[in-house]
Amino acid sequence: MPELVITVARFGFLILLWIFVFTVVGVIRRDLFAGARSGRLVAAPRAVGASLGQAAKPAKAKRGRAAHQLVVTAGQLAGTRITLGEAQITIGRAEDSTLVITDDYASARHARLVPRDGQWFVEDLGSTNGTYLDRAKVTGPTPVPLGVPIRIGRTSLELRP
Repeated sequence: MPELVITVARFGFLILLWIFVFTVVGVIRRDLFAGARSGRLVAAPRAVGASLGQAAKPAKAKRGRAAHQLVVTAGQLAGTRITLGEAQITIGRAEDSTLVITDDYASARHARLVPRDGQWFVEDLGSTNGTYLDRAKVTGPTPVPLGVPIRIGRTSLELRP
């Protein structure tokens, strides 16, 4: 009888071990391929102020030239254009990002573009591989001039008038 109990316990432990392994593999697979499944792009983002209970301010030009579009210049979404409005643009692999990129070097919530006082600022959201404005690593909210590339992994973006 004790030998039967030990054999059943061994098989029970083996089954639990395989359930654990399949669960871990499923979670890793879902995380790695989250952006690849959707490939979606939202061109009309939600207003920042609506989520914070504040009125969103429109981005106005300081010198008569304002950014009206965000253009993907390199990467899988090259040629994609987003019309800019009054709301922030979130960039990453997460499905709830405004611009979902499937770049292997992008984090789920990688960076965001925020309009402030007539200018757009880029902020890194604690990504693993960093966000670069031209060749400089972004360490805090940094103003983005028109035509200067923002690099996230292999993906490059530019603000255009």
